Amino acid sequence: MPRRPGLLFLIPLAAALTILSTARAGPTPVLDAMQAELTRSMTVLGKQPQPPYFLSYEITDLEGAEISASFGTIVSSDTSRRRLLLIDLRVGDYALDSTHQLRGDPYGGFLSRLSFIEIPVEDDPDAIRSIVWYETDKAYKRALEQYTKVKTQVKVEEEDQSADFSQEKPETYIEEPEPFQFDPAVWEAKLKTYTARFADHGDILQGDARFTASNQVRWFVSSEGARIQTGRTAYRLAVSGMTKADDGMELPRYETFFSYTTDGMPKDEAVLATVDTMIKDLEALRVAQLVDPYTGPAILSGRASGVFFHEIFGHRVEGHRQRSEEEGQTFKKMINERVLPDNFSVVFDPTVRHAAGTDLAGFFVFDDQGVRGQRVTVVENGVLKSFLMSRKPIEGFPSSNGHGRCQPGLVPVSRQSNLLVQVDKPVTRAQLKQMLIDRVKAEGKPFGLLFDDIVGGFTMTGRTIPNAFNVTPVMVYRIFPDGREELVRGVDLIGTPLTAFSKIVAGDDEPAVFNGTCGAESGGVPVSGVSPAVLVSQIEVQKKEKSQERPPLLPAPDRGSIRW
Repeated sequence: MPRRPGLLFLIPLAAALTILSTARAGPTPVLDAMQAELTRSMTVLGKQPQPPYFLSYEITDLEGAEISASFGTIVSSDTSRRRLLLIDLRVGDYALDSTHQLRGDPYGGFLSRLSFIEIPVEDDPDAIRSIVWYETDKAYKRALEQYTKVKTQVKVEEEDQSADFSQEKPETYIEEPEPFQFDPAVWEAKLKTYTARFADHGDILQGDARFTASNQVRWFVSSEGARIQTGRTAYRLAVSGMTKADDGMELPRYETFFSYTTDGMPKDEAVLATVDTMIKDLEALRVAQLVDPYTGPAILSGRASGVFFHEIFGHRVEGHRQRSEEEGQTFKKMINERVLPDNFSVVFDPTVRHAAGTDLAGFFVFDDQGVRGQRVTVVENGVLKSFLMSRKPIEGFPSSNGHGRCQPGLVPVSRQSNLLVQVDKPVTRAQLKQMLIDRVKAEGKPFGLLFDDIVGGFTMTGRTIPNAFNVTPVMVYRIFPDGREELVRGVDLIGTPLTAFSKIVAGDDEPAVFNGTCGAESGGVPVSGVSPAVLVSQIEVQKKEKSQERPPLLPAPDRGSIRW
């Protein structure tokens, strides 16, 4: 089945959310309860005719708050807390086990191992062990059944003869939970103030803000000896507005702010200045000219370039996609081949917490398989060198590099972290624009394009449909040969990965950051992209989907005109 991973920028980094948590020193009772039950399970099941060779438990505690406001009023203000258990139980051995993909199974055994299990939020060892015991029993029986099916198929027919699971050195790591303090009343007042300004503009149909505060603690133990406890807080503010052109096209505008501490969130003055800019942009978009389908040179801003690299490249270097015969395997045979200009490198590094003036959402210490996150140089001086690896080996890459990731409760696969695009000997922003203008003149084009902001996108990586991408710009400008810039609307950036990558020409010296949530088969995981603006010698745009519903016939009511 073809994959359709993509970026969703307004999804909270944690799906569940609370208000005040006190840090606990040292390992919690949860970790001890998990370890005790894992030891007992391996001892008891080890006496079976076909014992498990590997067992791990991961429990994730998610708590926090989410507040939403619209046009100066609070829409919702909720708190919640939950714990989710993930069990990875494998029968067989590292070379061939119960997770092996069966022929004709487009999901690669993924569905048979889903483990979305609720655990009590209280630190009651007996209650936790009871649920872990029962779910382990079920997981073992499923694994036995699956392993019987695996052994009936002949592995020699497969192109990639790699093992099913890599052997990694187990680590012990106990991290103190970070302080998590959050006052809903303060942020309710802030969001009302931020969104009230949208209400003064009748042509703006949506003027919203959402603030999420999340605290995540993860515990991981394995039969190999891993024993890990990590904690992380995260705060995100997302502001969005939407208007409609006279032809019915919806025109959104988004801004997000992210930090691991409340002190790192922007001051009110900065957010209000951003809202004012968004309002001006929405008013300009509503009357902007439509752009017809176009091919030609373009500049992608740093944020837009980060999304561009994430979609067209990042998903295609996730290791498990090189092994699945359902995948397009775009870059599988291109190791040590040139894929970018020789002054471009692409690194994925989950160990970087802060860059270009902001925290990075793709930061983590250990992945969801108990492997320490590692810096991975995927492209070095234009040459493809590596892939992002979970504990599922592929030919030439037998080990994990700490990128086995998942949304809590789902099954990990290789996923992106912090994507860093690095350019040796970059040009200035002005020089990059001049390079675009020179190409426009040389090719006799009426204009080039500047993609100043992109909200997200998706990409198709499978074989059964075209292996392509579609990213969604929100702020696009025409750049004319005389240097003039004109805001336009109505285009999506499309293409195929190898062609698009081969057209990258240069990058500037001003890296920018996007923080978002990436959705794929292992759920939504937080990611970041840090990239300079880049010049692409040829891009293709198509017309954006347009609503058939026209703008409202009635004018918006005057604010404050209704009295009760």
